[in-house]
Amino acid sequence: MKQKTDTIVARFKNFLNEVVLEMKRSSWPERKTLVSHTIIVIVSVCMLGVFVGISDKILATLLRWLVPQG
Repeated sequence: MKQKTDTIVARFKNFLNEVVLEMKRSSWPERKTLVSHTIIVIVSVCMLGVFVGISDKILATLLRWLVPQG
């Protein structure tokens, strides 16, 4: 059992080393670009949430009107 555990530990260490190497090779955007893209994503998600919420209210109202509960 110990041999299998050593293999798993060695594989995990190798994986972490490869992750560190890959992170060093990656190109990172400038802070200004990162901030502006983050703001765009947050605003887009909020707008989509509002759209889905309004659509849900409209469709729920239409459904209640078409299928009265009683």
